[in-house]
Amino acid sequence: MKFVIIRAYDNYVYAHIVLGMLQESGINAHLKDEMTVTIDPLLSPALGGIKIIVPEDEVPRADELIQEIEKQQREDVPSDEE
Repeated sequence: MKFVIIRAYDNYVYAHIVLGMLQESGINAHLKDEMTVTIDPLLSPALGGIKIIVPEDEVPRADELIQEIEKQQREDVPSDEE
């Protein structure tokens, strides 16, 4: 089974939230480089952040779910215009 990186985050909390939502939806998702970035955040740019990886055949569904999560987050954050 080949795993593919679908997103990368600098914040381990947000990475875990997205990971949990993917796993709850039945997607075999995992975090890569989480421990290294958590222990030494200055390495995050060199490593490319904490990466969410999923099996290649689950990429379209995972990407769709993450887009829904990101859209919901944008709607929940108040804008300066209000």
